Amino acid sequence: MTEAAGKTTIDDAQVEWFSKMSAEWWDPRGKFKPLHKFNPVRISYVREKACAHFGRDEKLARPLEGLRVLDVGCGGGLLSEPMARMGASVVGIDPAEKNIGIARTHAAESGVPVDYRAVTAEQLAEDGESFDIVLNMEVVEHVADVDFFLTTCASLVKPGGMMFVATINRTLKAGALAIFAAERVLRWLPPGTHQYEKLVRPEEIETPLKASGMTPVERQGVFYSPLTDSWNRSKDTDVNYMVLAVKPEA
Repeated sequence: MTEAAGKTTIDDAQVEWFSKMSAEWWDPRGKFKPLHKFNPVRISYVREKACAHFGRDEKLARPLEGLRVLDVGCGGGLLSEPMARMGASVVGIDPAEKNIGIARTHAAESGVPVDYRAVTAEQLAEDGESFDIVLNMEVVEHVADVDFFLTTCASLVKPGGMMFVATINRTLKAGALAIFAAERVLRWLPPGTHQYEKLVRPEEIETPLKASGMTPVERQGVFYSPLTDSWNRSKDTDVNYMVLAVKPEA
């Protein structure tokens, strides 16, 4: 099904929410401080797994050279720019025009080539676009239709390609730590950034991906250490986690 058929992944309220904070994307002490803290662990995970999958030398400065990467829900470009610095040809998409404006300005100032577009995943699918790597990082909990969103994104992965999905689990533990503590107590994020009912369990990601011809190969937990003030990988997927899925060669 296509967007033209009346189906869309966009949650207008979520787009408006993040549009209001768009000016703060690149402020490491602003409203997106948690993402700045989280960025190193997700970048290292993508780098490691992508290099292993595509047979690249992880020690190279530009190990993703020649690979086409899609960053869905790119926001201000916190993930798009590092991917481009690793040599990838990056397309960053976001439905919020304000986010794309911030991302383009920062990329221009940084001298990092990223193709930013204010479009949806379904629009790219309509245009027949395809990518070696699709990144869905901290996005799936903000869309209107999770199954349709993941199915659409899976169609954008080339045969032999891969998809990364990072999100928050729908568990009582996650509700207590990722919503109540993070938003209400520690004030890491503005209250209301996440709604418990929109959180997504790993199997709710893997099921539509499997139905779309992709093979989930790993679940990776991520946890925050207050002692080191850093995020680290973990076997515990109860709160934050990442799913890695690959598409078989044609």
